[in-house]
Amino acid sequence: MADAAAIARVHVDSWRVAYRDHLPAELLASLSVEQRQAGWEELLGNPESPTLVAELDGEVVGFAGVGPSRDEQGVAELYAIYLDPQRYGTGVGRALMDAALARLRELGYGEATLWVLDGNERAERFYRIAGWRKDEGALKTEDWRGTTIREVRYRRLLEPPT
Repeated sequence: MADAAAIARVHVDSWRVAYRDHLPAELLASLSVEQRQAGWEELLGNPESPTLVAELDGEVVGFAGVGPSRDEQGVAELYAIYLDPQRYGTGVGRALMDAALARLRELGYGEATLWVLDGNERAERFYRIAGWRKDEGALKTEDWRGTTIREVRYRRLLEPPT
């Protein structure tokens, strides 16, 4: 629970940078670290959906949430992976992804999915490099705070590392 505030800060900062070309500026400006912190305090207590935290010099610089798929029985899901924008391109995201995949393997999963904002090329490229492939035809559209969000699903096998 002690990490909730730091995770919330990374979450909001990352959204504001990663989605600035995809979501309305007013929506991004309205994001609240305090509101996210309350949500994270709840989520961090769920043992079925662990949250992995990346720290550098005692500071939380990223996080990943994993657990059972919200769409398919017996499949895992990478719910989220976000970094402090100042850490983009430093290898922290790759290390966090590796740790998330290892945790899913430890939980006994052989396959995983994730949802990504359609058109977020930076994120999609990151996932493809990490071995994820677009799950053709798997799309969802949601209304979030008056904004329509379209997401595409990616999938990968969780073979043991070589």
